[in-house]
Amino acid sequence: MTTINNPIIPGMAPDPAIIRVDDTYYLAASTFHWQPAVQFFESKDLNDWQLVDYALKDGEVNLRGTSTPAGIWAPHLSYDKTTKKYWLAYSHMVNMGGREFNSDSYAMSADSIHGPWSKPIFMTAIGFDPAIYHENGKHYVAILEWENRDGYQAPGHIVIAEADLDNGGIIGDWHRVTQGFTTRGCAEAPQIYQHGSYYYLLIAAGGTGYAHGVEIGRAKHILGPYEPHPSGEPIITSSPRHLFSLGDPDAGHFEMYNPDSVMQKSGHGSLVETTTGEWYIAHLMSRPLENKLLNPLGRETAIQKMIWTEDEWLEMADGSNLAKMKVDGIKGFAYTSSSNWDIFDDFDNDYDLRFMTPYREQTKEWVNTNERTGYLRIHGENSYFSQRNPAIMATRATSFDYEVETKVEFHPNHYSETAGTGLYYDANNWIYLYLTYSEEDGSTILTILQAKLGQRIEYPNHKIKVPEGIASLKIIYQNGFATLQYLLEEEWLTLEKNIDVTYLSDEGVNGEPGEIGGFTALFNFIGSVDAHQRDSYADFDYYNVKNY
Repeated sequence: MTTINNPIIPGMAPDPAIIRVDDTYYLAASTFHWQPAVQFFESKDLNDWQLVDYALKDGEVNLRGTSTPAGIWAPHLSYDKTTKKYWLAYSHMVNMGGREFNSDSYAMSADSIHGPWSKPIFMTAIGFDPAIYHENGKHYVAILEWENRDGYQAPGHIVIAEADLDNGGIIGDWHRVTQGFTTRGCAEAPQIYQHGSYYYLLIAAGGTGYAHGVEIGRAKHILGPYEPHPSGEPIITSSPRHLFSLGDPDAGHFEMYNPDSVMQKSGHGSLVETTTGEWYIAHLMSRPLENKLLNPLGRETAIQKMIWTEDEWLEMADGSNLAKMKVDGIKGFAYTSSSNWDIFDDFDNDYDLRFMTPYREQTKEWVNTNERTGYLRIHGENSYFSQRNPAIMATRATSFDYEVETKVEFHPNHYSETAGTGLYYDANNWIYLYLTYSEEDGSTILTILQAKLGQRIEYPNHKIKVPEGIASLKIIYQNGFATLQYLLEEEWLTLEKNIDVTYLSDEGVNGEPGEIGGFTALFNFIGSVDAHQRDSYADFDYYNVKNY
């Protein structure tokens, strides 16, 4: 096989920032309200990717109380060849109310992608999506300057300044360089590159919805002026038809859905050169459910092959600007397979690196494999409606057709003690198959609870006695519908089938008309709640996700 199939990283892996150091490719992706924060993926061939670490994993950031879709946005990776240091820049979006978009941006460095990373240094609060460019001992930051004034073009200007990476902050003034290179508007995520006789500014445009795209401009000097690509259109998009949307700060742009493409929302790109001198852009993409404009898997990572033209412009290798599901791979590489995103963890050692937790850190005080050998013990805490301390261990959903299975032992003595498995988007949107205590039955029972746009939905007619407190639980997810099953003895039985969970998607949660409610994607989870005495815990024997 000589082609690469997209997405190269399915499920929540948006805003990819890619670099190559020697013969290894590294990619950073956003994590929003999830901890540990900032995913690092690694590859040798741009096709087979593995999650290898996180950047913010030792208490550097507090995400409790984060509203969807705020949190950690758009990490940018760079490598300073002079000092041989990796640099990471990222934004912590702390408030989106009133469209103020208060975001603090930081930078940190390390000698290895695995760290240890330096303490984050504050760079600016001017906007979001910072990126660092290194040149001859100097460093520059490009970022979106957020515009909140009436009567001005939103979302603002792309600005560039020299950065002080020793002490934080910038040197001198910000320079406004563009509000976008096409009429799509919503310019953000600027990244600077140098090739030949020009500096190139790569930006995202069109908003995070169906009009998304990658734009490019170039200049003789790093601070501009930057001229736009002569086509006047994005160089990569899923919806090539012309759009005039200047002044729109962001929107779903559902009218730009392309019915002829599997891939949607292509945009927010990052450029890399291979060891063979070829060029690729990693970019985000989405895949909606069949016959719906709902994207449960969120924004995934795709890749496109690029070329430099004779007149020194960057374009897709096939001469178009329509992002493709299949692209030519690196010359000389024979691709035998792509990454396997199935998960099986029997908890015989520590738990899988892919487990993440919403809002809070993972600490051994509430989750560990130490207290009972061969089990993951989760001490129950807040309700799953909480944005403070939910005891959830979750992994990214990566397919439209899969099942998640676990076996749990749990001995509650109060109805506010629960443990089980479920599907989770955020604190307002989830479904939960769980064990709890029934006063009426004087026994542990299995039942269902659902959260939809913040509304609590009970299933009073779905109660199964589990007298031994041990059950295997399974959720079968098929194209937005969930079937919940359990096993107490020898046979799997169905508690409820074909529950509509299509709302657990970027467009299905808490959004205003025409907007995208979130962009953080669906997760599968195991977890426990104790709103009683905080003395209960659940022991999980294994966790298995199988994609079809």
